[in-house]
Amino acid sequence: MPLLTVYSRRGCHLCEEMLEELEPLVRGRAQVRVDDVDTNPEWVELYGLLVPVLYYSGSEVCRYRLDRKALLKLLSDSKI
Repeated sequence: MPLLTVYSRRGCHLCEEMLEELEPLVRGRAQVRVDDVDTNPEWVELYGLLVPVLYYSGSEVCRYRLDRKALLKLLSDSKI
């Protein structure tokens, strides 16, 4: 099953909103892994406060808010 990764941070309301929107859209079609940027110094440097960020297969899909259009296109193109 394909893997989507959300770089997130505890207490981030935008992160919570993205996950709430994302999970029902991909349920049964892809796995969602949430990585807390504060657990890795490289991620802290890379993302800082610029979270959430959604990645699929090494490419950024969207940042801050879920881009439903981009996600649905990805799901369609990738046959996820």
